[in-house]
Amino acid sequence: MEKAQLVFIPAPARGHLVSALEASKLLLTRCHQLSITVLILSHSSISSKVHNYVESRRASSSTISNRLQFIDLPEDETESFSFSSFVERQKLHVKEAVLKITQSESSVDSPQLAAFLGFMLYVQKIHDEEKFDPTEFKDSNSELPVPSLVSPFPARVMPSAMLSKVWLPPLLYNARRFGEAKGIIVNTFLELESHAIEYFKMPPVYPIGPILDVASDGRSTHQEIMQWLDDHPPSSVVFLCFGSMGSFGEDQVKEIAYALEHSGHRFLWSLRQTPSVGLLPSPSDYEDPQQVLPEGFLDRMGGIGKVIGWAPQVAVLAHPAIGGFVSHCGWNSILESIWFGVPIATWPMYAEQQFNAFQMVTELGLAVEIKMDYRNDSGIIVNSDEIERGIRCLMEHDSEKRKKVKEMSERSKMALIDGGSSYFG
Repeated sequence: MEKAQLVFIPAPARGHLVSALEASKLLLTRCHQLSITVLILSHSSISSKVHNYVESRRASSSTISNRLQFIDLPEDETESFSFSSFVERQKLHVKEAVLKITQSESSVDSPQLAAFLGFMLYVQKIHDEEKFDPTEFKDSNSELPVPSLVSPFPARVMPSAMLSKVWLPPLLYNARRFGEAKGIIVNTFLELESHAIEYFKMPPVYPIGPILDVASDGRSTHQEIMQWLDDHPPSSVVFLCFGSMGSFGEDQVKEIAYALEHSGHRFLWSLRQTPSVGLLPSPSDYEDPQQVLPEGFLDRMGGIGKVIGWAPQVAVLAHPAIGGFVSHCGWNSILESIWFGVPIATWPMYAEQQFNAFQMVTELGLAVEIKMDYRNDSGIIVNSDEIERGIRCLMEHDSEKRKKVKEMSERSKMALIDGGSSYFG
């Protein structure tokens, strides 16, 4: 085989960077003729955690392979909070960098699930051929016959970006480019998305997942959290965490607190403060979470629950005390929960997460619903009764969903071993 060069251009968000860099390590390990370059997009408003993650991986890249390099593109300091316009401004820098590396492109990498990729291509096709406008379906009860799904897709859980007049055009553009690719690498595995993967003929889809960074050592860096979990029985704690950009206003925080208290379940809650406006706004930790929690909540929950700031999610999900995960349904978070055999209660917020929630609850039967069509910009408050009902269902010890998640956990690991459905060599 001739030497080949692969270029990754991940979005400057931790979830995209993790999957891109973990996929890079796997590809370099399996294919010794391959070299990989990761282009780092940067904006002055991007959080320090993203910068720190990139720097930590850059520092360790020499131990991964001398065939992995990073190129920093010029930092964008434009005072624009539109991600789509940021991407447009980066195109020239990306083109110049890629032309220095290679003169051809043959594959595309997608951090999303295969079913969502099929959904994007379906929407793009009916938009171009039938003048379908997804932005008109925001509150619709219609269902769409998406070929990459077994179940009819309810328009009410259309991804937030597809309901935006600003975001829709670049999404459709991306879908058209996906259709031109010779192949698409997807962070998923056949046993999880067999229908969606088998649907693709042209361009073909190559599942190589689950690609995860599961080696994070949360015990050494977050001893207090891990020691607290050590004091609780197996599968007894519900973990609430809403991703690197997930947060709620004070009224919603109080409803979550009431639900946790009434449920009686032990809990570990990553509570973050709503950020100021930015390109990729990142929540911060509260100096004093009592300012948004119900009066006396922390005192009443002492020993039963723990409220924290940023959470070492992988280390927490790996802990045997965790019995359920209330999640925003980012694809990395879903794959991590499946890997560790922890069932999910879905509470999507932005991006394609509403679609992911539908996939997990309805299509695959691997999750329970709290609010599948929630959007963080809707202003809707999910009441404590709905949240409590979801938590109780999530934490049922002998439920069929819990058993299915445990089975899928084993399949996710088998997919990566020699001869597994995601193995290549």
